[in-house]
Amino acid sequence: MLKNSSASLAHKELQEIQSLSYVENAMPLMFESTDVYIHEERSPIYLWGIDKSAKDVIHLELMDGRFFNTGDVSSYAKTCLIDQKLAVSAYGTDKVVGKKLTINSGGINERYQIIGVVKTGSGLLENMMGDYIPTFMYIPYTTLQDNLNTGNFSQIAVRLKPDYDSEEASDKLLHTMERHTVTGAYTVTNLAKQKENLGNIIGIFTLVLTCVGIISLFVAGLSIMNVMLAAVTERTREIGIKKALGAPKRMIVGEFLWEAVLITLIGSTVGIISGTLLSWIGAGLLGLTLVPRIDIMIGVILFSLGIGVIFGIYPAMKAARLRPVEALRTY
Repeated sequence: MLKNSSASLAHKELQEIQSLSYVENAMPLMFESTDVYIHEERSPIYLWGIDKSAKDVIHLELMDGRFFNTGDVSSYAKTCLIDQKLAVSAYGTDKVVGKKLTINSGGINERYQIIGVVKTGSGLLENMMGDYIPTFMYIPYTTLQDNLNTGNFSQIAVRLKPDYDSEEASDKLLHTMERHTVTGAYTVTNLAKQKENLGNIIGIFTLVLTCVGIISLFVAGLSIMNVMLAAVTERTREIGIKKALGAPKRMIVGEFLWEAVLITLIGSTVGIISGTLLSWIGAGLLGLTLVPRIDIMIGVILFSLGIGVIFGIYPAMKAARLRPVEALRTY
């Protein structure tokens, strides 16, 4: 990815890059952080201006419809590619080709027609940052140039020929571009390398958070066990009476296990509601759209119930092993 620091990027620079022997393809990129309005609801987006080479250069994966063609680019078409996740959240389906929405670009609200739906997470751009920033949307780069009243590009995305060393290509590309200007006028970003580094950082954070989560679960399980052991002590006489009247061990075990499960269910439900509420408030303050994952919430509750059962077994078995005479003698 070639970016301009103090020099221009236009068709002249694009053609020069495309002519290099180690470059397979190159594509202009425009960028704007803005909003889209669907059913009069505002959603923040990262709006990218691309051309018909996006499928090959930045690896966009089309789910429905079509990519931009030469006509879209040359005619400054008001057409767009929408992210699959945004399509489903806004329309309830990813079959939205032909529908229209409003994009604020260059400070002006204009209607755009959806011509395609791209897979969420596809493309080098969204793979890098898509989970941490607003949704991506794509329009022809000429349209975005016209909206922003500029003839230059923000960046140029470069696809190297197979098996060519990316570090060497970055140095050569920078040297080539700086022959006509001053040193430092351009910067080259290796997206593949940055993605790898970001993946390593996220992996470390994931490992740390996983360890914290395991410790938290263990502490929560011990808390449940302590509560149940206290319940066994407080209800020793009650247990003795039940066993004296003929209550079998499985009944005592079941009673205490159900109690442990109920405690866990209440705790996990309160935790999910509180977490969702705080996330919703935080998303609202940041101008982001919160999309709750019901499947994950259900999974968390089921996992929590399993923890409750595991740590409730010992108190339940202790209660079931009490002898009626000794239990009644306690009081």
